[in-house]
Amino acid sequence: MTSTLISSRSAPAKATELNAQASPDFAAKLAETQALLRRAAAEFAPVTQASSLGAEDVVITHLINSLALDIPVFVLETGALHTETLALLERTQAHSRAPIVVYRPVQEAVIQFVRDQGQDAMYQSIALRKACCGVRKMAPLARALQGQKAWITGLRQEQSAARAEVPLLDESEVATKSLYKFNPLARWTWGDVWHYIATNQVDYNPLHDQFFPSIGCAPCTRAISLGEEFRAGRWWWEDEAAKECGLHVKK
Repeated sequence: MTSTLISSRSAPAKATELNAQASPDFAAKLAETQALLRRAAAEFAPVTQASSLGAEDVVITHLINSLALDIPVFVLETGALHTETLALLERTQAHSRAPIVVYRPVQEAVIQFVRDQGQDAMYQSIALRKACCGVRKMAPLARALQGQKAWITGLRQEQSAARAEVPLLDESEVATKSLYKFNPLARWTWGDVWHYIATNQVDYNPLHDQFFPSIGCAPCTRAISLGEEFRAGRWWWEDEAAKECGLHVKK
């Protein structure tokens, strides 16, 4: 199922005011998520959370902290993030009980890519955009997941058609990578996410107030308009089916 963000660019309201609307079964979803996170910490260590510092991820980090779970969090600082995202990263590092580990791309690799392909290579072809993601995201991700038994993501079923079947516990890469993936918000709606943020006063990226439902690197993310799909602002010049950086593509 594909989700459409309900918003209006002219509205002065914050994302919490626009979007917070709990599902009738939100309490059951929250209990399911908490139980899954406890299980991840108890049975699948070493386990870590991957955070893009988006709305879903700040919810998960807040849950990890409120449940006092021994689950560290990692962030891929690609060198191309918005200033708002970098500021949220600093605040998260300052206030999180769980350790926040930052992984960055190898600077020489970034310089070589820009030298060879140019700084705007991502707009030239899907292959070059994915190559940029490879340098800035995939290589640091491999380092972040080295030695881990499991990782936790903010994937939700309503984010896109490609994610409609996301399970709570993904075991599809256990045979190939010996790696489990937990998706504790898989069944949450966008309204559920913002209901949790509003209720618990969770710090979030102010770009969400500017109609950025999905936030990645600055050159590859824009605000969306009323009626556009949830991930329309990511790699908006590409075909809908291509809109993944590789972090959640099974190989």
